[in-house]
Amino acid sequence: MKNNNKIAIVSASLGVGGAERFAGLLSIMLESLGYEIHNIIILDHVDYDFKGTLINLGKLFANDQGIFRAVKKGKYLARYLSENSIETIIDNRSRPMFVREVFTKWIYGNRKVYFMVHSSSVEMYFPSLRFQAHYLYKKAAGLICVSKTIEETVRRQFKLKNATTIYNPVVFPEATFEKPKDIPENYVLYFGRLEDEIKNLSLLLDAFAKSKIYEGGIRLLLIGDGTDKDFIQSKILQLNLENHVQLLPFQKNIVPYIQYARCSLLTSRFEGFPMSVIESLAAGTPVVSVDCETGPREIIKNEVNGLLVPNHNAAAFATALKMMATDENLYQTCKNNSKKSVEHLSLKSIAQQWQQLLSQI
Repeated sequence: MKNNNKIAIVSASLGVGGAERFAGLLSIMLESLGYEIHNIIILDHVDYDFKGTLINLGKLFANDQGIFRAVKKGKYLARYLSENSIETIIDNRSRPMFVREVFTKWIYGNRKVYFMVHSSSVEMYFPSLRFQAHYLYKKAAGLICVSKTIEETVRRQFKLKNATTIYNPVVFPEATFEKPKDIPENYVLYFGRLEDEIKNLSLLLDAFAKSKIYEGGIRLLLIGDGTDKDFIQSKILQLNLENHVQLLPFQKNIVPYIQYARCSLLTSRFEGFPMSVIESLAAGTPVVSVDCETGPREIIKNEVNGLLVPNHNAAAFATALKMMATDENLYQTCKNNSKKSVEHLSLKSIAQQWQQLLSQI
């Protein structure tokens, strides 16, 4: 007999990134609704809180290599879903390889499957050929996009009518934390992956240098891990910013760092529905962001809860940084509006949307 109360959330991991942070929050939301949650992760990386059972395929098959490791993980997952009578799956992974996803389709079988789409870079989630996308996803229970612009792209580009939008949820801090030690007195904040190809931290550093807000005692705090850490450190030296920029590793509890920042920053080349933006606003901190595809324009109202500037324009971003740093009236307006601007993204509100979706027959 099918058990509609059990849900498997399949993710790359539960560490570092926004999509992974979402997976943890999704497990918390769905368990609160009475579902039995099985978190299945491909890689052995766990940073974020979650609810339910954890199946860590990365740890289980740590000693296997190459294609055999992938096949073993797939067979184990198929057996696990069957033995635990799980009939609903939410696939939170990126899915760029068609052949691999044909194997995944076999593993999932005839179960009710929802596929997340977290980025405007849809090639991370769909094969380039429309007939391949139809083969993989036409009969899916749903393609859950994290922004309306992504949904429109999926419908237009792949002619898939089962796409819908549910925004990422956000947790509102219940209290103000003590200020972390050994950080600047006054600072603007970037937190996320240290990956220049996606996050365009080169633009961020160039804009910070052009803004010269460090002359007024405001430093730049970068928090995160990633493959481009050495590159970023060399860029800081190149711009003579070593006395004005501080790097810290990934912090599991990022909220205290957000709460004491003047504003948080986003310079990504593309996004989905950036968790860093809504987490900042929920903590009462305005955001200065580029108007990248996609997400920021669906969250930020210019000069209301933050500043939204043209993408790939260091001079414009520098001007926005200086405005947020020096215009006290603008800053207070944006700060006062921050929390209420994302009230519709509360865990309770987004959980209700998921419950409505999952209860559909």
